[in-house]
Amino acid sequence: MTAIPVRQPGCELCELSAPRVWCGDKFSVILVDDAAYPGFCRVIWHEHVREMSDLAREDRLLLNDAVFQVEEAVREVMQPLKVNVASLGNVVPHLHWHVIPRYADDAHFPAPVWAQAARQTGQAVLDARRALLPELQAAIARRFK
Repeated sequence: MTAIPVRQPGCELCELSAPRVWCGDKFSVILVDDAAYPGFCRVIWHEHVREMSDLAREDRLLLNDAVFQVEEAVREVMQPLKVNVASLGNVVPHLHWHVIPRYADDAHFPAPVWAQAARQTGQAVLDARRALLPELQAAIARRFK
């Protein structure tokens, strides 16, 4: 069940061409191509709205549940120390949530991933985490059948 998102010209997320791990009528889940953070996911609402409060109650519940499902898949497969869940939208005012696995050895821990890097994670560690991405994609897809 694939839907074509409503697009607003100039919106980075409306024009996103990234492959979707899962795509439904109202939202999609993507893996973010971030070399330092394998397993970083986004849950993106298709309709171009700015805030959760712009959604009907049923849609807010649907989106919240989707974020929790992605978080559970990330925890199951990636085995992070912590999961960061964030909805900022300061730069891209299109409703979306970040679901980011965090580890004590990641580049920014314990600060947010958008802060100044404190270290560089070893390449072997990042490669091992990247190797889990097919399993993460499958775990996400299972949750939205």
